[in-house]
Amino acid sequence: MISRYERDEMLPSIEVAKKLAALLDTTVGYLLGENEDNQLLKNPKILQCLQDIQKLSDNEQEQIFITLDALIKDFKNKKTYAS
Repeated sequence: MISRYERDEMLPSIEVAKKLAALLDTTVGYLLGENEDNQLLKNPKILQCLQDIQKLSDNEQEQIFITLDALIKDFKNKKTYAS
């Protein structure tokens, strides 16, 4: 059955996909190839920051996002010019 899934000859049902994900200790999203964000929320520091930001007012959240965007852009620029 699994080899038929791998060869795209048939698709598992949602329930089967959930069971496979649980068996493999992963998520259905990961099985579907959506693995980039799968590890993101497993980082406790990132998760805690996101939870803290969510508790702030909309205005405070916007200020945090503006600051983060600027910092990320700065780090990317430094990385680009360093190489």
